[in-house]
Amino acid sequence: MVRKKIGDILLEQGFITPGQLETALSQQPTTGKRLGDLLVDTGIISEEQLLDAISYRLSIPRLSLDSMVIDPHVISRVPVELARRYTLIPVFAIGNTLTLAMADPLNIIAIDEIKYRTSCDIKRAVATISEIKTAIDEYYSVADSLEGIIGKEQDTPETPETEINIIEDSEIETPIVRMVNLILSKAVKDKASDIHIEPDDTSLRIRYRISGVMREEVSPPKKMQKELISRVKIAANLDVSEKRLPQDGRFMTKVDGATVDLRVSTLPTIHGEKIVIRILDQRNLVRSFRNLGFRERVQKSWESIIRKPEGLVLLSGPTSSGKTSTLYATLQDINSIEKNIITVEDPVEYSLPLINQIQINEKAGLTFPSTLRAMLRQNPDIIMIGEIRDAETAQMAVRSSLTGHLVFSTIHTNDAPSAVTRLIDMGIESYLVVSALRGVLAQRLVRINCPNCSESYRPSDTILARAGLKDMADVIDFQHGVGCTHCKMTGFAGQTGIFEYLAINAEIAELINEGATLSAIRDAGRRNGYMPLFETGLEKVVAGIVNLDELLKETTNIEDYVWQAASMTPESINADPV
Repeated sequence: MVRKKIGDILLEQGFITPGQLETALSQQPTTGKRLGDLLVDTGIISEEQLLDAISYRLSIPRLSLDSMVIDPHVISRVPVELARRYTLIPVFAIGNTLTLAMADPLNIIAIDEIKYRTSCDIKRAVATISEIKTAIDEYYSVADSLEGIIGKEQDTPETPETEINIIEDSEIETPIVRMVNLILSKAVKDKASDIHIEPDDTSLRIRYRISGVMREEVSPPKKMQKELISRVKIAANLDVSEKRLPQDGRFMTKVDGATVDLRVSTLPTIHGEKIVIRILDQRNLVRSFRNLGFRERVQKSWESIIRKPEGLVLLSGPTSSGKTSTLYATLQDINSIEKNIITVEDPVEYSLPLINQIQINEKAGLTFPSTLRAMLRQNPDIIMIGEIRDAETAQMAVRSSLTGHLVFSTIHTNDAPSAVTRLIDMGIESYLVVSALRGVLAQRLVRINCPNCSESYRPSDTILARAGLKDMADVIDFQHGVGCTHCKMTGFAGQTGIFEYLAINAEIAELINEGATLSAIRDAGRRNGYMPLFETGLEKVVAGIVNLDELLKETTNIEDYVWQAASMTPESINADPV
């Protein structure tokens, strides 16, 4: 039986007209391209339409890799250099038969080489080039991909620092350029918050921070340290010759068609310069309180306080606890054409529409206090101060809130009530704290159990005792992720926030004026609906979203607010206090 030509199939399916087919056939001899590729390149048909026609002509399946989860053991059968060279990826293995998703299923050379390398019979399927490349990046580790790069680098003469090209120069694909681009793109696709390039005595370590946890990804040879670090520094417009002092810079790169902002910090160590690259991907900016993990009662209280016409509103928590995401979501929620909103940040992490954002530059004399003084002359309705670091900034924030402005800022304390005493410790008079402060939101980020591999477990007696839940081990259905291909065997799938909110009401204001202790302020908050971080996190434990070990790791001062276990039930944990 004679198979129909691809042009005839496209014609029958209504993807092209006879005139378009005739024109493409006449152009083939001069372009040297296949008919289908020529039609795609000229925009007459889409890549999906071509693949549907190829699938029909060859009687092979058309796969959507985006909806598939491929077994790592199947992936390991085909080396990454072959997958990239021929734009293919193994998807199934049944007995001695290996199924390949291919962009070009007629590539006999690729099929023969994979058959020889794997000693398997090969079945073909077809998928788009973009899907295959994305799957290769997802399923093969950076270490797999670096094997080919390092192999080429061994025969490549050392490149002088002055000849390394900046990141935008994508025309020259030297091994170092390819390595840096690979490390960056893999980190962005894995949703890492930062990349750590750390020289050691005999090695060069690269780690990603993913969902708040450091993970070692790849170890390039120590001999590549100098060129790799120089490449990043030149891209960030830093002084390559200066290795004795810390430097800060930034650059932009594109991953999957999206522009990503990268902030670079260098730090001299005894084994060379350590580099941290902070990844700011606009696509990860959370715009909804619900997506941040707010419980209903806290969300209602927060939405009420952020719409006040004036006052000081604080967020507290350690570094990387999600304070910036909450602040940005807050500003976007109250942003409007009718409000003049000005922020002063160090650094400005994301650009927000209709909001005037100022980047601190201490070397030029642009500090938080000096900027705040200038901002007040701009008649703002809402002010956001990135962080209250010192007494002068605290005084300016309080003064601004008392002159009719709504002021948002962050402060480093363990919980919400501690923010009150922290302001007083900075030299702010108690009566000014009472007059200015409207509320404090404290938060942490905890990792979420992977929904695809989450199962019941019993925490250890030590963990249960620390949480005050030893008598409830058989009442609560504790869940944790055991690891699967969806979560890359980590047991976790992203992060969520846990929040506690302290409103400054009349009772608490009186206690502050009287110089009451922190525990007295905390107890008064309890009587008015304040629920500490650990207890709000227990709601997510009972719901199976978070495991108990993870909650204990991210919360502190549990002994200050663990209650009598005998009086607890899962229902009481979930109940909003009145």
